[in-house]
Amino acid sequence: METTEKKLYEAMFLIDSAQTSDWDKTISTLETVLKKVDGEIVSMKKWSERKLAYDIKGKSRGTYILCYFRADGERIKEIETAVQLSEQIMRVLILCAEDMDQEHIEKETPDERAEKQNQPVQQENKEVETTKEQVVAQELT
Repeated sequence: METTEKKLYEAMFLIDSAQTSDWDKTISTLETVLKKVDGEIVSMKKWSERKLAYDIKGKSRGTYILCYFRADGERIKEIETAVQLSEQIMRVLILCAEDMDQEHIEKETPDERAEKQNQPVQQENKEVETTKEQVVAQELT
């Protein structure tokens, strides 16, 4: 029996946003698709939810999930076929990622970046609110 070397691939899955409320089910669906081809998941992250340029399967919004996995290159077509048969996964783009290093794989997504940018803003707003409360308290005394 001939063994084939598994290569690293990058996949961007487009999921129906209406069905992403149950993340466990969404992740389970993607894991099932990859396990059918003996894929090994390296990393899986929510990329972002966006308005689509055009409707796909009657949907105008989609959630992108970025996944890095190792699999036999000859079985990639099976992943694409499974996506076509899936009601939850609208599209997939799979690229060879053999030249990517771990640092690139762990790079933060747009959603993670937005969360980091919003946290200081929220903290600043809380400080401003505290200051307003202090001013009102001072005016009353």
